[in-house]
Amino acid sequence: MGNESSESETITIKKDTLWKFATVIFALLFILSIYTGGFGIRNKTTGIGSVVAPINDNNNNGDAGNNPSNPSAKVDVSSDDDAVLGNKNAPITMIEFSDYECPFCGRHFTQTYPQLKQEYIDTGKVKLVFRDFPLSFHQNAQKAAEAAECAGEQGDAAYFRMHDKLFQNQDSLSVENYKKWAKEIGLDATKFNSCLDSGKMASEISKDMADGSKYGVQGTPAFFINGKLVSGAQPFSAFKQAIDVELNA
Repeated sequence: MGNESSESETITIKKDTLWKFATVIFALLFILSIYTGGFGIRNKTTGIGSVVAPINDNNNNGDAGNNPSNPSAKVDVSSDDDAVLGNKNAPITMIEFSDYECPFCGRHFTQTYPQLKQEYIDTGKVKLVFRDFPLSFHQNAQKAAEAAECAGEQGDAAYFRMHDKLFQNQDSLSVENYKKWAKEIGLDATKFNSCLDSGKMASEISKDMADGSKYGVQGTPAFFINGKLVSGAQPFSAFKQAIDVELNA
């Protein structure tokens, strides 16, 4: 009986050891998959800790995109006729491709945008041009982009009032709320509702997306500072460095 007990205990110990070993292997495989694209691709160029994924046509799996192979190269990015915030004669143009439902875009709006606005946009050094890049797996992003564009029919200031409202209420995006918020920010509600219901801004948003893809945008948010790409929800310091380089060029 003593020998049987000893053997049983030995087997139990081996099973426990095997289970721990398997757990470690699974954890290592999971971490490896993050870096190799199984669950997303880490932005190795910027060193940001967020996990991001590429956009492959209609098979999208993530938000923040990756820098192109030569992130220091300048790209001739059109402002199109999109809304502008700040002095239109500012020496620096920052063009943002973004998605109102993207959590990384929301993080940029909350954590970085206020300081950018205070230090660079409001002081006349930078003008911000907002272009739409709603990702297909964000079910509310397309109509949110249309809502902002419809607000923009009533002026750039109206556009950015809706822009702020959308990001401030990212968890409650809906057509019903867009119409409610239009009234709250002082828009002509009849004109806004007609625009939103008609879908007339869908083609404008499609053009933004096509342009963004042409310029190398692979996800949101993506920023071009005088044509140089800053990709992802970067800290303020990353924007400051990029802007100051251009200001001192």
